[in-house]
Amino acid sequence: MGVVPNPCGFYEIFILINICNVPGYWLAGRLVACGTVEDGYPKSAWARKGIYYLVRISYFDLMKSLEDAEADLISVINERQEVTYSELKSFADSRGIEEEMLKKGLSVLEKAHAIAPRSSGGILTYYILQEKPFLNRIMIVEDDKNINRLMALSIGKGFEITQVYDGAEGLRKIKYEKPDLVVLDLMMPGADGLQICKSIKTDPNLKDTIVIIVSAMDATSNRFKGIKYGADYYIKKPFDPAELRSLVTIFLKKKEGKFDPLIDLPNEQKISAAVESMLKGTDKDYEMGRIRVEGLGGFAAKFGNPSGITILRLVSQMLQDKVKESRSSVFVGFLNGDDFIIGGDKREVGNISASLNSEFDAVLPFIYQGEGYKPIELGIEDTYGAEKPSLAISYSEIRKDSVIERMAEIRRGKEKNDGKEIGAYTYEELRHMLGGGNLDITITRDPGSGVRLSVEKKGDAKRDDKKTGDVDRV
Repeated sequence: MGVVPNPCGFYEIFILINICNVPGYWLAGRLVACGTVEDGYPKSAWARKGIYYLVRISYFDLMKSLEDAEADLISVINERQEVTYSELKSFADSRGIEEEMLKKGLSVLEKAHAIAPRSSGGILTYYILQEKPFLNRIMIVEDDKNINRLMALSIGKGFEITQVYDGAEGLRKIKYEKPDLVVLDLMMPGADGLQICKSIKTDPNLKDTIVIIVSAMDATSNRFKGIKYGADYYIKKPFDPAELRSLVTIFLKKKEGKFDPLIDLPNEQKISAAVESMLKGTDKDYEMGRIRVEGLGGFAAKFGNPSGITILRLVSQMLQDKVKESRSSVFVGFLNGDDFIIGGDKREVGNISASLNSEFDAVLPFIYQGEGYKPIELGIEDTYGAEKPSLAISYSEIRKDSVIERMAEIRRGKEKNDGKEIGAYTYEELRHMLGGGNLDITITRDPGSGVRLSVEKKGDAKRDDKKTGDVDRV
């Protein structure tokens, strides 16, 4: 840059910025160093004018950079519909956008209701939102006035919110006003939340209404009953206002397809990235494993596919709660069958899988009763007169050598070279790679109607977990 004189006034600063392209931050430093600014105050009228001009230039440069960052971010999120923070960070790095500017840009877009964030499966994801010419209608049915008010404040502006404090009145208003989404407590005067949820989902005129249950009641049985009656999500009190706000916003405004908390867990690209990270990583305490709902195929074959989907939704929400409660960086994904993938610190993964197993065992009696079985303690034969299908949660550690072997097998079968990126793998390939090749059930993702489950009869076909060295723990 050569020798640059100390800036002391308006014209020097104008020339240096606009002709010599000297950075504003350098000029600010020189103003202080040369005595133009002393103890935070300009020493002359010329200095005051110069500093005023410098501040304006810096402000508009900052705003222009922020606008450019916002435009870039909204473009990439709009193109992909949903993007993780880590993907946005990589994109920002490639464009020379600093992380502070990235966070400011995302904050501005979120406040403008252009995007909404949600932490799912341990991954922060941003969803593009659609503009609507009308306000979505939300009804909050909660008898505690303080909590009702907190819920309304949490959801925020941009919606038409009706607050009701009695279950029976809530049900009447829901049938008359037909809101787009209902936030529902369980224990209320007049009618309980489960009864209201069931009434909504069995009414042809209301069945598409989104229901989010927020309750302090024991989730062991009530979460299962809520999901069985059609609740779209179950949040335990005390609730996180940010979680409620993001869920409501994404349920109502997500662009391109219906939001489903089950299938909106990390998809094949994100699972593939986690597998790639595991293979490249050197952390000895990192563990990746597969959580499977044992017996789900037989359960769905006997009681119907909706019952099978209910169990998957139950396990999915329980698992996501466990990850959130652990406050760790554990990753969870859904493998489009009866399997979930989990990865992170070995101790955290072990604690989460054990806790999930324990809670699922506690809810099992309610699951069986929900399908017509009598409580075991009564000593009465079940209504079907046959042995009930067994359900259980199992955990299998996924070993690196096993994944590498199966990966090579897939590549040979597809005649691909070794430079193929993990991100190109399909769900079917990932299931085989991670030891879930012979599935009893298959999940189809339908953007319009959510998920569909089909039971495949594979005879006596057995999964090939053991021959590749995976370690099972039930």
